[in-house]
Amino acid sequence: MTVNLRFDIAYDGTNFHGWATQKGGLRTVQQTIEEALRLVLRLDDSYQLTVAGRTDAGVHATGQVANMVVPESCLEQRSIDGDPARLTRRLNKLLPDDISLLAVSAAPEAFDARFGALRRYYEYRVTTRPGGPLPLRRFDTATWKKPVDIDVVSACASAFVGLHDFAALCKHKPHATTIRTVETFTWEDISTPCEPQTYLAKVSADAFCWSMVRSLVGACLAVGEGRRDLSFAPHLLTLKERAADVPVASACGLTLTGVDYPSDAELASRAEETRRKRTADEIE
Repeated sequence: MTVNLRFDIAYDGTNFHGWATQKGGLRTVQQTIEEALRLVLRLDDSYQLTVAGRTDAGVHATGQVANMVVPESCLEQRSIDGDPARLTRRLNKLLPDDISLLAVSAAPEAFDARFGALRRYYEYRVTTRPGGPLPLRRFDTATWKKPVDIDVVSACASAFVGLHDFAALCKHKPHATTIRTVETFTWEDISTPCEPQTYLAKVSADAFCWSMVRSLVGACLAVGEGRRDLSFAPHLLTLKERAADVPVASACGLTLTGVDYPSDAELASRAEETRRKRTADEIE
């Protein structure tokens, strides 16, 4: 018998080389959590986490989700007593301060953190203040060197909403589709007297390809500073390969804030639909 464990996770990505385990002993979020899991549940290296979004080096998360199927017997220890929720405290004692497990729970058998997801949510925090972010916000707020017109930035963002081929804004990955549906993309001025010229982008999509969010942000800010005009976004959506003139915004401003899933009864069908590779024929 097995149990499908769901992990809700937050982390400061500053000192991690991204989510995914890498060769060479680089410090990653996945490796760090899996080491704690193997110790507590006495698992071997074949047990690995499946994650909703593989964040890059320096990217943070407050709403990351992962799952792992383990033998039910692993939870029969006295300190756990068959209750996955008890793992939350056990594991957090072993994890470093820049990772926190928000919750551990038993998920349906069909739950897959990656393929079962309906949408992911990201936020990007950036300042154009000449002095950069406040010292206490330096790890989650990026600096853009030139002032921007937030209304123009917002207008550019709206052009990216919808079902499109985002090849111009994604790093190439063999055999991977770049067709995505961006459901929302908004910007707001969150400036205060202590934090002038500070802005927050919020974007959600059914999925994001490699480097897509930071490229979306960079494209908007380039238009907002006047380096490009508002035709830049529609032009990018006509391209079929990575555009060299799209600036990639700094990783430190980006945070994965949430992931939505369907009802338990729809998990299997959602995973099947997600695995189906999209084609250009779907774009009107």
